Amino acid sequence: MSALLVVDVGTSGVRSAVVEADSSVHSVHHEEVLPSSPAPGLVEVDPDRIAEAVLRTASAVLAESGPVVGVGIANQRATTLVWERSTGRPVAPGLGWQDLRTVGTCLALQADGFRFPPNASATKLAAILDALDPRRERAAEELCFGTIDSWCAWVLSAGELHVTDPTNAALTALTDPTGSRWDERPLAALSIPASMLPTIVDSSGPLGPARAVAGSPVICGIAGDQQAALVGQGCTRPGLAKATFGTGAMLDQCTGTTVPGALDRSPGGTFPIVSWRRAGRNVFGVEAMMLSAGSCIEWLRDDLAILPDAQSSAAVAAECEDTGDVWFVPALLGMATPEWDFGARGALLGITRGTGRAEVVRAVLEGVAHRGADLLEAAEGDSGLSIASLRVDGGMSANPVFVAALAEAVGRPVELSATLEATTLGAGYLAGMAAGVWADEEEVADAYRPARTVEPTGSDEARAARRARWLEARSRALKTIPELSTISF
Repeated sequence: MSALLVVDVGTSGVRSAVVEADSSVHSVHHEEVLPSSPAPGLVEVDPDRIAEAVLRTASAVLAESGPVVGVGIANQRATTLVWERSTGRPVAPGLGWQDLRTVGTCLALQADGFRFPPNASATKLAAILDALDPRRERAAEELCFGTIDSWCAWVLSAGELHVTDPTNAALTALTDPTGSRWDERPLAALSIPASMLPTIVDSSGPLGPARAVAGSPVICGIAGDQQAALVGQGCTRPGLAKATFGTGAMLDQCTGTTVPGALDRSPGGTFPIVSWRRAGRNVFGVEAMMLSAGSCIEWLRDDLAILPDAQSSAAVAAECEDTGDVWFVPALLGMATPEWDFGARGALLGITRGTGRAEVVRAVLEGVAHRGADLLEAAEGDSGLSIASLRVDGGMSANPVFVAALAEAVGRPVELSATLEATTLGAGYLAGMAAGVWADEEEVADAYRPARTVEPTGSDEARAARRARWLEARSRALKTIPELSTISF
């Protein structure tokens, strides 16, 4: 028996599946669990709905596929939850990684030398405690903090495991640069009791039984979604990189075992990350981030109502050969790598009387593609390692118009994952290395096979001209809300 159960909790839903020793993914069960936005800039999740979906989908997979040798967890990172230790009952809505309610706190703490990113867990946890337990009396004795991986491990283990791994811990802004231990300085600044924090464990290694599902298989793999996708795309050697285009988009590049001096943002707008930890050894990387990717398609569908569904965006965009010099900047929640301007906002420029639905949809797809080029250029510049081809996964990788636009924007081959959700496969690899299904990272790298490769077709001159035109549009989207643009971290 070599099958592995993977529970993958993304920004918009919960997916459970089986990963086999031949790297195939099957018996997929998915439930949509969307975040809510009670006010502009606020993003909340329902921990109970996530827990119910985790148990339902995992149980359905096991009922369909039979016993497994281990369980892997992949998750949206930095989303912040608090629950009672004795009952497992959530005490507040979870704050999603995109939630910006703590921008003011981040600004205020800059004066004290702290640079907390608004998308990290640190100030979100403080905000929950400030509303719930200002004196931190309950927090110290009764409450647990966790990101989604911690919550999943708690739920699957029936409350026996309160753990996280360095890929998630390092994104809380509450650890040292290696993500291996909690840092007393930010905890003190935000009055967060260390007693409510999870234990930091290896990303690949046996943790404990998942008693809440049939057979109680051992949980033996945990990783944040982007690092899981990095492993799932076989990027386990220095220099290899993948980009995941989901609700947002992240490009991650493996850089090796050299420890970064800090988790601070690099000159090109990327961040050092822990890619995974196995047998106590960290492997690091750099990450470039886009806050709005697939959410731009959701905006076209749900808010503008010019698409019946997300899948139709390719067919609609294909109705025109080009955008007619219309340019879209996907900054609906601000600009991340390379500018990191939370005051930037989305822009649609160059509209004429002849601009129609097809041109707008194509402009949105091409805008996300150009932001992908931003991420690649920043990662190469900060890591010093070239990216010969870009491995791509996530929901938007199923869109042929977008993938072709991405290849043109980056000017190099785009390799499509054999599975759209490489996060699931990566969590399976991490769990499988702990369970003996794969020997090590080299075997994982050798297992990589793209579904297909899309080559750029235009000339370098035409590509440079379009890139310059889009960069001009990007510059005009910056500092739309000047007071938010002052945030620095």
